[in-house]
Amino acid sequence: MEKSKVLVVGGTGYIGRKIVKASLEQGHETYVLQRPDIGLDTEKVQMLLSFKKQGAHLVEGSFSDHQSLVDAVKLVDVVICTISGVHFRSHNLMMQLKLVEAIKDAGNVKRFIPSEFGMDPARMGHALEPGRATFDEKMTIRQAIEDANIPHTYISANCFAAYMAGNLSQMGTLFPPRNKVVLYGNGNVKVVYVDEEDVGTYTIKTIDDPRTLNKTIYLRPPENILTQRELIQEWEKLIGKQLEISPISQHDFLSSMKGVDFASQAGMGHFYHIFYEGCLTNFEVGDEEEASKLYPEVQYTHMDEFLKLYV
Repeated sequence: MEKSKVLVVGGTGYIGRKIVKASLEQGHETYVLQRPDIGLDTEKVQMLLSFKKQGAHLVEGSFSDHQSLVDAVKLVDVVICTISGVHFRSHNLMMQLKLVEAIKDAGNVKRFIPSEFGMDPARMGHALEPGRATFDEKMTIRQAIEDANIPHTYISANCFAAYMAGNLSQMGTLFPPRNKVVLYGNGNVKVVYVDEEDVGTYTIKTIDDPRTLNKTIYLRPPENILTQRELIQEWEKLIGKQLEISPISQHDFLSSMKGVDFASQAGMGHFYHIFYEGCLTNFEVGDEEEASKLYPEVQYTHMDEFLKLYV
């Protein structure tokens, strides 16, 4: 079967660059949207040029120019959007409504993957404010996609390893502690950690697969379904030392959210749902919805291997 042509919107972003890499590695003709608002960001310009060197096509387009988006979309079969939805960086999820309109007007797209890649927003209607806004916006995008009858796949990638595993799920750092560690509750809630390279690999695997059409696909590699306590134990084995554990109760964690800035409150709310509520693993996923079952050939990175980078 001929491989689909892919347009990545947000290709210079954190997860976008992994998607571009995976698309090229899996042999897809790959286009990356080159937005004029990149301005004088030399790092992003160099990244775009590196994509070009690897065989990707750069295509100009802007969210403020509808026709440019339509023209870009018409070049491909699949559109993957990876623009940021995290409050501590940039939060642009609703811009995707303009992309949905362009896809609708172009009329040629066989699959659209919107920017999600975290918790399944359809299961987060009860989420705490202000972090709930992220899930509500993602559901607004989903509604627009479905109202326009655009073929789609939603990717629930759970916890990015570099943000949530490399630091033993500590807030405010991306490196693992070597002396003291904060434990959420009893630390026994199951969490799903996924290496970002694997997020890219699995995402691209879905785009030509009829089994994933109009479905939510969950990235739950079985060896990476770990409690925070188990993750800490893996790190302790690697460094040959036990950490001093400081548990924080659910009540104290919620109390600590008061008075912090908006972005911190949003992030802490997500941590609450993951580590106290168990929102990533408190429901069953069928084999046809779980990426590692659909694509057993993918040799995904286990978290003990991932943590070795930090020793």
